[in-house]
Amino acid sequence: MPSLDILPQLIVNGLIAGSIYALAASGFSLIYYVVKFQYFSHGAVMAIAAYSFFAFANLMHLNYILAAVLTIIISIAVTLLKNLLVYKQLRKRKATPTISLITSVVVLIFISSLLLAIFGSSTKTISFYNKTFDFEIFTITLIQLLIIISALILFLFLWFIFKKTKLGKSMRALADNKDVAQVVGINPEKIYIYTFIISAVFGAIGGILLGLEQNLYPRMGIPIIIKGFIGSVVGGLGSVPGAIVGSLFIGLAENVGVLYLPTGYKDVISFSVLLLFLLFRPQGILGVKMRDT
Repeated sequence: MPSLDILPQLIVNGLIAGSIYALAASGFSLIYYVVKFQYFSHGAVMAIAAYSFFAFANLMHLNYILAAVLTIIISIAVTLLKNLLVYKQLRKRKATPTISLITSVVVLIFISSLLLAIFGSSTKTISFYNKTFDFEIFTITLIQLLIIISALILFLFLWFIFKKTKLGKSMRALADNKDVAQVVGINPEKIYIYTFIISAVFGAIGGILLGLEQNLYPRMGIPIIIKGFIGSVVGGLGSVPGAIVGSLFIGLAENVGVLYLPTGYKDVISFSVLLLFLLFRPQGILGVKMRDT
């Protein structure tokens, strides 16, 4: 039998990984919910944020707070540029979901290749004072604590926008029925812009935290958005709260699974969970089962 002494540490590790996955999943799921396409290039935003923060903090030696603010601004600018040059054009042409999906993947790979050309293939590390806190049954670093706290604050912020603001009501109305939303005076393109901005903020902060916790490499956005997508499906594709819950579930499953499997099997665990949900509960944890018509 595996030792349960490390279980508290594995749970903490799972919450840390799940929080990062959830930041990717929430940005992905938010765009899917409002704009109605699978936004895989959100992973590229996280990679750009990680490298931008590295450039500002390590290469230019700027204050960490200033570096973070500039990184968020760049992430928003890149996201709005992608929307203007690519996704808005697809909407004008009434592109099919398949075309939008393929385009999003192409943008993800293109930006990853661009990062490779600019920064090279060698891994980079963001220098940051990282204190370790020992609570006897588990340890956690300052960066890992920041990941959990930042994710919690952002999720509460997103809940507030959705439930307590006019923008949130417009986003929900647009997601439910675009034609009716337009009849009552909601401008879809305006709401889409705000939605992309919110997703960019999540991507920027997620990318910064990911870069602080792990090494940077040009294609780092690809595996993180895949885990975010898995979390979205497990939680309920199209449900932003579901994406967060699903991502935390995947993070916990991967790390607690280490009790029984080698650490190299984490990806096997996450994809196995995805397959089981697709087979037996395709609507996800918080999703609503659709009736056949």
